[in-house]
Amino acid sequence: MNPWWWALIGAVAVLLLALYLSMTAGRLDRLHRRLDASETALDVQLLHRSALVLDLASTAIFDPASTVVLADSAHAARAAQDDDRIARALIESNLTRVLAETLSDREEVDELGDDAKALQMLAELRATCVRVQLSRRFLNDGVRACRQVRKQRFVRWFNLAGRTPWPETFEMDDTPPPGLALH
Repeated sequence: MNPWWWALIGAVAVLLLALYLSMTAGRLDRLHRRLDASETALDVQLLHRSALVLDLASTAIFDPASTVVLADSAHAARAAQDDDRIARALIESNLTRVLAETLSDREEVDELGDDAKALQMLAELRATCVRVQLSRRFLNDGVRACRQVRKQRFVRWFNLAGRTPWPETFEMDDTPPPGLALH
């Protein structure tokens, strides 16, 4: 073969590799931006949940012991916003557990909702608990997709992720309280 053909084949191979690397880097960048947006959305939903729990605790529809436990757990969840992921996940899981214990029976929850404002707050808490669950799942799905791309050979060899930290899932108990379940 003529050396020009070898040069042409080499140039095409380098061009295809550059195109592949560029597309993969773009995909990785989009995945990282999606993870940032997902983390922000989860943070917003967790803060909204703890704010609703504090508001519910201040309505005096619960017995005093439940009110104190709910308020303490919600305050801890709000204060844990700047903690590391593992500590925050444990604190948020604790708030979920407290909610599940306090709002364990649908009939008792219906009795709590005699007040229209309390009923509206319980409905909003139900919706927020579902949004927390969805936000966490969306974040963890994004983390799995990002990890899958980052494990590819060319991504590692050419360091396409740069200095971006390895994505981590957010593992917590996000089960909505049984007493807030829809009929």
